[in-house]
Amino acid sequence: MGNGLQFLDIILLAAVAGFLVLRLRSVLGRRSGHEEPPERYDPFKAEKPESAAEDKIVHLPDRSEQSESDRPVAEDLGVPAGGSTESDTPLAAGLTQIKLADGGFDETTFLDGAKGAFDMIINAFGQGDTRTLRPLLSNDVYEDFAGAIKARVDAGETLETTVIGVKEAELIEAELQGRTAFATIKFVSEQINVTRDADGEVVDGDPNHVASITDIWTFARNTRSRDPNWTLVATRSSN
Repeated sequence: MGNGLQFLDIILLAAVAGFLVLRLRSVLGRRSGHEEPPERYDPFKAEKPESAAEDKIVHLPDRSEQSESDRPVAEDLGVPAGGSTESDTPLAAGLTQIKLADGGFDETTFLDGAKGAFDMIINAFGQGDTRTLRPLLSNDVYEDFAGAIKARVDAGETLETTVIGVKEAELIEAELQGRTAFATIKFVSEQINVTRDADGEVVDGDPNHVASITDIWTFARNTRSRDPNWTLVATRSSN
């Protein structure tokens, strides 16, 4: 009798186990080993909600072109309608082009800055101060100045330069090439220049003579740059 009850209990337990297996298969499904693997999440392929994508975009204004209302007109620059200047010369035409490209350009302010740069460059060159010269000169001009300074040092010579004053600073040429503005100034200055050898003896110049020297310098600046400073790109002398 006891054995019969134990056999019945085993049958009931097997039936319950079989029922549970069937329920699990219906819920989880059956894997045969040939199923496609579940698709892997790829953050670069995942679609972002439109609102989230738009929140990450910052729309910057286009600086390559100005609308007609943003462009300076001839009347705003003191230029008669039609684009011609009071004196129809290459200099006037060049200044008009520069002012159209750079609405902040002012001749008086530019000339004042150029005179300050002239004095600084002349004195730095005399002292052999290449650190001061570097940001004020274009690469080619800097190489020429630095080369002359090195030759002077190698020869054991020193240059004493005193700028008494700038008598004249006249804007004689102006033009715009692409985005770059070029302005050429004729400087007439009074200077004392003396070159001494390693023993302090004068080998060139006269410490008691004030010479009037005319220099013609060309400055350039990218009109799209935020840096307001101009760079010396060419020098020549008419003396």
